[in-house]
Amino acid sequence: MTTAAVEVDPGATETAVLALVPEAEPVVREHRRRLDPTAAAGVPAHVTVLYPFVAPPEVTTTTVAALRDAVAPVAPFVCRFASTGWFDEDLLWLAPSATAPFGELTTRVWRAFPAQVPYGGEHEPHPHLTVGYREHASLDALRAAEARIVPQLPVAARVDRLHLLAGSRAPDSWRVVAELPLLGAYRRP
Repeated sequence: MTTAAVEVDPGATETAVLALVPEAEPVVREHRRRLDPTAAAGVPAHVTVLYPFVAPPEVTTTTVAALRDAVAPVAPFVCRFASTGWFDEDLLWLAPSATAPFGELTTRVWRAFPAQVPYGGEHEPHPHLTVGYREHASLDALRAAEARIVPQLPVAARVDRLHLLAGSRAPDSWRVVAELPLLGAYRRP
């Protein structure tokens, strides 16, 4: 098998493996645009599985195949986002009910790519859907967003694939590079 480069925007400076949550967009989109700089960069609502991932020039067909092989055994699952959470008073997020499958996905991808340490080793992975960061907004703005979001919960989502995205800090720069289907047998919650 020949390893070939995968088409990644030449301006991309980083990659991430994410579980996109389009069902959450109507609830969090306007808040994320103001409170989360990744939203302005074009990253949709998501739960991070592994970030940072490999450098964009290192994304090859072999990389994508290894990612697909790592996550394929995991069964699709339903997840509810029924409450908010905080990391101290620094980050507002939606809490997924299904943390174990996200943890399994992170473990599988990390095992397949052991040099790619989740969050660069800065903190332990904890599944969440980020709404906003205090370093980009006031605590009052984050609390106001939380007050508007809570009455719209829960949000139910079906996670049946992950996505490899690449982009930079530039506005609207992130793009899907590959879809990574979850193909395991469905397990009832």
